[in-house]
Order: sequence, then C-alpha cells, then structure tokens
Amino acid sequence: MRAFCRSRLLFVLLLLGGTATAFAHPGAAISVTSDGRVFFVDTGGGVFSIGPNRTLIRHDGPAFHWFAFDPQGRFRNTAWPSVPGGEFRSAGTNPTVIFSSDFPVAIATNGKMYYPDPGRGDRIRLVAIDTSGARSLRAVLPPVESGGRPVTWLNGIAAGPNASLYYTEDRTVRKVDVRGQVTVVAANVTVPNCTAIPGIDAPQRPYLRSLAVAPDGTVYVAASGCGALLKIDARGKSTVVLRTAAPWSPTAVALANGNVYVLEYTHTVSEEDRSLWLPRVRMISPRGVVTTLAAVDRR
Repeated sequence: MRAFCRSRLLFVLLLLGGTATAFAHPGAAISVTSDGRVFFVDTGGGVFSIGPNRTLIRHDGPAFHWFAFDPQGRFRNTAWPSVPGGEFRSAGTNPTVIFSSDFPVAIATNGKMYYPDPGRGDRIRLVAIDTSGARSLRAVLPPVESGGRPVTWLNGIAAGPNASLYYTEDRTVRKVDVRGQVTVVAANVTVPNCTAIPGIDAPQRPYLRSLAVAPDGTVYVAASGCGALLKIDARGKSTVVLRTAAPWSPTAVALANGNVYVLEYTHTVSEEDRSLWLPRVRMISPRGVVTTLAAVDRR
C-alpha cells in the first residue's frame, strides 16, 4: 500500500505543484467465473475465491489492490513491460488473474488489457497491453473533472460492450469507445444522505471507485466515500441500490447471472496496518435480496 500511496502522492504533487496527503485505500477488484466462483482481492491477505458451500479458498498471488480477470488464460505467459510506479503479475490458469499494484486494470472485449498511465505532463493516457506485452495508446483522457477539478488519478476501469471502456473519477463516470473518443456517462454524481467513511475526506466524496457495466450500458459503481452502491442508467441518472454502515463501504462490483456482487471493506483513517481492512462479499439477487457470501476476519 505504501508504494501505491507514494506513486499517487508523487503524481498529485507533480500536477499541482503543492502539498498533498496520502490516501488510505483498500483493494477494489471482484470477478465471477462462468461456473459461479467469486474471486476478490484482500489487500491484507492476497486473493481469495468463494467456493462450494461458501468456503474461502486462498490463491497464489500478491496482496495488490487490483486485478484483471482472464478466463481463457491468454495473458498467463505474458512478459509484462516495466511500468514506472507500478507492477503487473500473472498467476493461475482457468482463470488467470492479472495483478496490478498501483493502477486499476481491465480486459476489454477486444482481448487487450488496459491501464491508466500518468506519463508526463498533465494528461492521463489509457494504454493497452496485448498478450505479447506490447503497448499501444487507446486515448488521452480529459485533464479536468466536472466542476473543473484536475484529474490526477483514475479510481476504476471496466470493460463495456463493443470493446468500450468505462472509468471513474471521484465524481464522474466516463466512457471510451473503440475509436478512443471519450464521453461523459454521469457527471457531478452525488449520493443522498451520504455516510461519512473513515479515511475518505469530504473533497473526494462520493469517491467513485470500481464499476461494472451491463450489456445495455447500465453502470453499477461503488461510491466508496458514501458507503453506497449506485446504479447509473443510460441517461446518467443514478440511484442507490445498496447502503452500508460505516466503517463498511463498497469498493468493487461484478455482475453475473442477473446477480450483483459487491466487495466491501472496513475502512480506517490510518493506512499503516492493512490487516485492519477486513473484506466481505455480498450478493444482491434480481429480486433485491441481499446475502453475505463470505467475510475475511483476521482479528
């Protein structure tokens, strides 16, 4: 976590030329296999899956913040390029999990993996990596968020239909089409009756993090700074579909078989002890029934 905070802090300082505070962010990755296994990242312990009878299974791999899910294992032997301020690793087959230390990542339907590269200057670049490890530029992203705030980081990336990609800023969701054109899905997102979450300052809220996109373009996104999961329709209207009680807050979401899977963490003000970030996975059925599938408890 310290490497993540240092790299983000350095990037913020380079852009703003001033001081900043470090951010305490639990991990934000969850995916579901075709046979119903739920994989999620535990920033204090690694990667787990929820198996039969809701048993927790620990898998090989580092305790990074993000992963991309590769069900066909196309990236299992990829020679990952050196990325300043970050690291990628692959582990496992059926599926292969691509771990990312410092950047949110996603595999689009065109088979390439994408990550946000701060690069140089004041523009984030959305970069593709193919199975050979070769990189290419998908898009140069807008430098300011709705309201004129500088965009210093992307909080989440998800694959959408037709090889599109969706990503989050603190208050905005954007879409990048196959030609690299960037459009706004929802701007100035707010959460009514926002619940303050430890470690997330008011200027960041609602602090949109990881997201998932349905085939019709409906977006589900974790509003981590307000303890809520949001649903955003094609018109950009957001509604709350799930709330937590602080210090719990969602960080990531996945869609499978009509169900919504939500990764939630206990948040803390300090980042010094990641073991205090305790994850759990809850599922929302098509009828709106919320079920806790598993929880990690290191206490």
